[in-house]
Amino acid sequence: MIDKLEMFIALAAEKHFGRAAEVCGVTQPSLSSAIRQLEDQLGVQLVFRGSRFQGLTPEGQRVLDWARRIVADMRALKDEMRTVHRGLSGNLRLGVIPTALPMVADLTGPFVARHPNVRVTVLSRTSAEILAGIESLELDAGLTYLDNEPLGRVTQVPLYTEFYRFLCAPGTELAERAQVTWAEVATEALCLLTADMQNRRIVNQHLAGVGARVVPTVESNSTIALVAHVKTGKWASVVPMKLGAMFGELRSIPIIEPEAEHLVGLITARHDPQTPVLAALMEEAGRLRG
Repeated sequence: MIDKLEMFIALAAEKHFGRAAEVCGVTQPSLSSAIRQLEDQLGVQLVFRGSRFQGLTPEGQRVLDWARRIVADMRALKDEMRTVHRGLSGNLRLGVIPTALPMVADLTGPFVARHPNVRVTVLSRTSAEILAGIESLELDAGLTYLDNEPLGRVTQVPLYTEFYRFLCAPGTELAERAQVTWAEVATEALCLLTADMQNRRIVNQHLAGVGARVVPTVESNSTIALVAHVKTGKWASVVPMKLGAMFGELRSIPIIEPEAEHLVGLITARHDPQTPVLAALMEEAGRLRG
């Protein structure tokens, strides 16, 4: 039954029988047969079928919610039993918003040092992708903003407060300033993160607060791309304080009026009990915050 539920979750995520079969490591006929057996066992139709996948039925959507809970609990049970026999081990999949990537090693470094048998996969994701990934079981946890947009039912551990800096090249107009205002930032040629990034929405909010609506000439979902454009001297950007500090050849200037701050932290699905790996990660996050 668990194997069938995992195949059903994969089908719901991939929306394609062939891709779901590939994810599960089975043939497409085997996956189709497993889904039909699950429908027979539950006595309901789960999937609209035609020449291709056409979506979940209302009953299928409800079963998907249960399947995610059941599979998550089974994975937690397996993790706990593995921990009893071999100590903490396994693979931790961590989604991280791009602006938090400069500090993620502050969390994962001490965590892996304490638990050397745990492998960590760090994936750059938007805040929305992190929530969706945790819900679909594709991610175990995430680093994201805690105080700007709704998170739903997740367990949260605050990590640090993000402050914002005006990033520019030496020799540009504002490069020697000790501080700049958001109104002054709005007058510069900016390169910013794309609109699907929560950091961009935060920057837009603060610019709107001083009556400015900025249309950047360059946008990217990569902070590295932003820095590369700033280095040309033709653009400036707004970045978190820790990211700005990584590039000593550039000027990273505090932005005031107001000095904005937003809380970033660790989130994971709410389970009781939590898996041993995630419980250890949350404990490490608490140490980092302290």
